[in-house]
This record gives sequence, C-alpha cells and structure tokens, in this order.
Amino acid sequence: MSLVSEVATVLINGLQQGAIYVLVAIGLSIILGTLKFVNFAHGALYLIGTYVGLFITLEVQLTGGKLAEWGYTELGLGWGFLPALIIVPVVVFAVGVLMERFVARPFYDRPDTDQILLTFGLAIVVQEVFKILFGGQSYNFARPAWASGPVSVPIIGSFPQWRLYVLGITAALVIGVYLLIEYTDFGLVVRAGTRDAEMVQLLGIRITRPYLMVFGVGAALAGVAGVVGGPLYAVNPNIGTEVLVPAFLVVVIGGVGSITGAVLGGILIGETLAILVAVAPQWSQVGIYVLAAIVLLARPQGLLGVEEVTP
Repeated sequence: MSLVSEVATVLINGLQQGAIYVLVAIGLSIILGTLKFVNFAHGALYLIGTYVGLFITLEVQLTGGKLAEWGYTELGLGWGFLPALIIVPVVVFAVGVLMERFVARPFYDRPDTDQILLTFGLAIVVQEVFKILFGGQSYNFARPAWASGPVSVPIIGSFPQWRLYVLGITAALVIGVYLLIEYTDFGLVVRAGTRDAEMVQLLGIRITRPYLMVFGVGAALAGVAGVVGGPLYAVNPNIGTEVLVPAFLVVVIGGVGSITGAVLGGILIGETLAILVAVAPQWSQVGIYVLAAIVLLARPQGLLGVEEVTP
C-alpha cells in the first residue's frame, strides 16, 4: 500500500469514527443549547439503541447475565438491520420523551451540578441494569450481509463497505435534522430558545412541547448512532460511557446548539483520533483533550457557537 493510499485510508477511518460522534453530539448539543440541561445520561440512550438494534437484527446467544440464568439463552428477533434502523429511533425517541418528562423537566431550574449528578447516576443505573441482565461480556453485532464485504475505493483500494454506509447514513440524518431546525416553525423555536429561552417564553410561545420534541429527537439520533455503530465495535454495557466523553468534546469544540458545529467538531475529533492511532497510539486519547483545550482557549464558545444573549 502506497503512502497516499495509507493517508487516505486513515482520513476516511477518521470520518467514519467522527460520524458516530456527530450523531450522538447533535442531539446532545441541541438539548444542552435549547434546554440548558446537562444530560450525562445521553450515552445511556446510545447504549439502549445498540442493544435494541442488536436484538432486533439478530438472534443472540446469551452467555451470561440473569436472563441466561433464567433460561433465556437465545434472545432476538432476527429481522435484519433495516427493520432495526426504523424501529430503534422510535423506541429511543419514546425513552427520550419519558426522560424529559419525568427526569429532566423537574431539574431545568436546578444548578448544573444537580443535573450532572442526576443524569450521571441514571447512566450508571442503566449500565448496571444491562450488565445484570445480559452480562458484562461483549457481543458481536454482525454487519448486514449486503454491506459486509469490501468495496473498491479510488486511491485507497479495498475498503470495508459498512464504513461507507455509516458515512452515508450519517450524512442523510444530519441533512434531515438541519432542514428541520433551519426551515420549520419548530426549528425556529428551537433556534430562538438556544439564543434566549426566556425571551421566547415572554413572547407567549408555549415552549414545553418543543422541549419535549427536542429531547426525543436528540434521543432518537443517539439510538441511530447505536445501531450504525454497533457493527463497528464490540457491544457491551460500557459503550455508553465510552461514547459520551468524545461526544461532549465534539459539542465543546463545535459550539453548543450548532448542528454545523457538531459536524465540524465530530470530524476534527475523529480525524485526530485516527491520525494519532496511526502514528502514536499511546497519545490518541490525550490528543482529543488537547484539541478541545486549544479550541476553548482561542474561542470559549466553540468554533461555530454563539455567545448567549445577556441582559
């Protein structure tokens, strides 16, 4: 493999890795920007999406956990990947709506520390419930048969087909969310709430319903990320925590409430990880924190974030 093809491979791998973070971070960014709610349980939504997608797609042999002890050694519908891609966002959207109504809403006016403690505790509870039910071991989320083989890519040569599908699915969803936020009345309320939520309420707009939808859409995106990212990584109860920190860094780098900022931040995080893994693996995790620190020092509101309206 030539140097050019190696570099191109690393860059595409970075885009693919960043795409997962983008899907998680967009919802996280909108929720944080509009609702001013710090949701450390967002990774748990990714976890739920991955496991629900796994059991819709495949018939899984359970090798640990209480379900296996109770005799449920085989679990799953075996419907395939496309039904999972349709059903999972609906399921996780419903979970997000319930989370907004019964968890987030009572804490909107509480300090950030209270929100962090609440949602971080909820994330730990969800993680431990999955660990108890399914065991702590990893499960293999097989790629769909129609996208499991390699494909020939110019310059690079043979490349895993599923990674390209991840980029395509992410691009389609990002465009859809962007159009929803930028060109609908719902999006207008969301964008106005991101800048000055108090003024939106003073104008007589009932903001409770848009808040509910914002939380649900953000949750659904995290669920989709769990489905498309499942075949790329081992599925275990820790994946929610593993994806949450990079997603928060994406929001910090791109700017709270900005969809294009989340995309830019995801690309930068993904490329930084991919490049460092290729040249200096021991510095890969440190590198993304250094990147975030540099951005915050130069532009505290993020690359494409805007400063909040203050009285």
